[in-house]
Amino acid sequence: MTIFQTAARTDQENLSHNDTRRLRIFSGTSNPHLAKEIAHYLGITDGPLVCKRFADGELYVQIQQSIRGCDVFLIQPTCAPVNDNLMELMIMVDACKRASARQITAVIPYYGYARADRKTAGRESITAKLTANLLVSSGVDRVLAMDLHSAQIQGYFDIPCDHIYGSPVLVDYLSTKDLGEIVVVSPDVGGVARARAFAKQMKDAPLAIIDKRRSAHNVAESLTVIGDVAGKTAILIDDMIDTGGTICNGAELLRKEGAKRVIACASHAVFSPPASERLSKEGLFEKVIVTNSIPIKQKQNFQQLEVLSVANMLGEAIWRIHEESSVSSMFR
Repeated sequence: MTIFQTAARTDQENLSHNDTRRLRIFSGTSNPHLAKEIAHYLGITDGPLVCKRFADGELYVQIQQSIRGCDVFLIQPTCAPVNDNLMELMIMVDACKRASARQITAVIPYYGYARADRKTAGRESITAKLTANLLVSSGVDRVLAMDLHSAQIQGYFDIPCDHIYGSPVLVDYLSTKDLGEIVVVSPDVGGVARARAFAKQMKDAPLAIIDKRRSAHNVAESLTVIGDVAGKTAILIDDMIDTGGTICNGAELLRKEGAKRVIACASHAVFSPPASERLSKEGLFEKVIVTNSIPIKQKQNFQQLEVLSVANMLGEAIWRIHEESSVSSMFR
């Protein structure tokens, strides 16, 4: 079994460290179910916290147990509504700082504003860097993030930032399926490094690339496939699915090029409208596999969708940070 499939840690395993480095998990409002799964893996309960709004929309946060001298982990993906969830996370950090926590780690399974990671035109903001600055200024001591849109974002933080990947969870799932002859496909040139790493984990599967031209934000046009996909199971891999335009255009092209089956894989199910309608189109995808880094609403669900939990993986990373042991060795 991989570390992501292991059973929840027992209280006995945790007791040896509770005297000197007490571990506390708190969840914001963006994905409380994931936080409960993480806490279950660690063999603890998520801590009591009040988060409410005043009449004018201002947020109020109160930690409802002592965290003096504790290692505190705040679980909060900054998904939509991104501004509210980001502000809530920073208020949580400030509350923990003022409650004398020993160390505060922001666990951000999905990092909002990640796509604004560089200037592509004059007079633009690099919002991914601004967000990192805001989190550091709020008082967070370290960050644990999953599948950042680009690796350079890790360097935007002037504090330790552990970057983990959802691909082992996707690979574990796919390895249990009879897929026949597979080819891993990058939906654009920018995702080649991600697709190559995924193909290596899939027993050195061959790689194909879709040459794509983007004319505007959230508008993509797929042109041609570089590589052989005819008669194979094509696995389209990306870090996120937003409106679904890129990955659906890619799937249509793969079908035209003779792919026998098409499976989409992504860590983050952003699913902005009309993603669900596009992805559920009959005859396009056999499966659309995502993780629960972002909560899936009922109206976003569709028949081909498969949601995998990353709670055990995040829980293991949290435990290793708490124990001051290696996080990167999880992926060797």
